Amino acid sequence: MRIVVQRAKSGRVLVEGNVVGEIGHGVVLLVGVTHDDTMDDVNWLAEKVVGLRIFEDENGKMNHSLLDVGGSILSVSQFTLYGDCRKGKRPNFMAAAKPEQAKELYTQLNEKMRSYGCRVETGIFGAMMEVEIVNDGPVTLILDSH
Repeated sequence: MRIVVQRAKSGRVLVEGNVVGEIGHGVVLLVGVTHDDTMDDVNWLAEKVVGLRIFEDENGKMNHSLLDVGGSILSVSQFTLYGDCRKGKRPNFMAAAKPEQAKELYTQLNEKMRSYGCRVETGIFGAMMEVEIVNDGPVTLILDSH
């Protein structure tokens, strides 16, 4: 499982012009699932995301977690994170999990992050989405459970 984490001042997802998920201060997650991901990956990444110390303390140091600052999560499924661009000009998505498996693990990830007390907003799995992110910093990290 692979997640791009962006610390955000705000974020929102639109589907067909309608806002389906929106947050203020927090993180925007772009989430990709691969074939051999399991609940172990979900659990590890959920704990990692809510515990990452990427928010500034009173001294301007990245020392606080999402839980410490009461931030929210905007989670967006993104199979293209497993696009392989090593050969040719067109990405190969063979490493991306099938939609049924990906949706199940993506849903479990969101539920696990909620279980830590985080507000989690989402896009719509499989939909064509517009994602608006006001990146804070910018701070962008890549987490990979493998």
